[in-house]
Amino acid sequence: MPDLAYVLGHSERELERLRTQARLIEPITRGFFREAGIAPGMRVLDIGSGAGDVAFLAAELVGPTGEVLGIDRAAVAVAAATRAARERGLANVAFREGDAARMRFERPFDAVVGRYVLLYQADAGATLRALSRHLRKGGLVVFHEPDWKAARSSPATPAYDNCWRWLQERFRRAETDGNMADRLYGIFVRAGLQAPQMRMQTFIAGGAAAHPMIEALAELVGTLATTFEELGIATAAEMDVVTLATRMKQEIAAVDAMVLGRSEVCAWARV
Repeated sequence: MPDLAYVLGHSERELERLRTQARLIEPITRGFFREAGIAPGMRVLDIGSGAGDVAFLAAELVGPTGEVLGIDRAAVAVAAATRAARERGLANVAFREGDAARMRFERPFDAVVGRYVLLYQADAGATLRALSRHLRKGGLVVFHEPDWKAARSSPATPAYDNCWRWLQERFRRAETDGNMADRLYGIFVRAGLQAPQMRMQTFIAGGAAAHPMIEALAELVGTLATTFEELGIATAAEMDVVTLATRMKQEIAAVDAMVLGRSEVCAWARV
């Protein structure tokens, strides 16, 4: 069964959006990885590396005595991540193009990690089962995934809430369920892994503290704006992506609204 489409694509704009997103959620991923047990000296396989940000974080955690190999199916993403690693002077990170679930490697890894990967797998349990074969005995499987259900403003503000409604409808049409809080435990169990440990963290803020979330949301809508129009999810006038972030900030300030963003969920287990 083929995997689900990565609806966001791999344009340069999307790769840059991923870099911006990575800066926003890096502290959360870092906390998840540290608690799960990613530590100095480990050999780590990063799945769906994209622009390379998760691999770079893992490389920092494993240090110069460890190593990280990032895998992505998109050649443009692998090229961008490789350039970024070279620019950072990172000697313990490399990237390859391919499907890690079907690839062979010269020796086993201490951990397999990924961020926002399993939601795009048609059979995420089977994917995890295949990936776990790359691990040494006692190795870690660690995945950080999103959950969209809680995202909202209170009191409700139209622009912010509409953005999340449009995004969820786009994922629904791609038959991609981004609400991983409900699914992640079962995915690990179906993969034949131990019952995972799990954590969840949510962005919540008001006033100026909410601005980074709002800007990231507007950029995500901008990435998908053409698709939204083509599918009849939203019109260009409704989105008005040039003013979208400003309008969200103004509406939220006008009613002193609090905003909740996408939730971040992590599960990990040893093989």
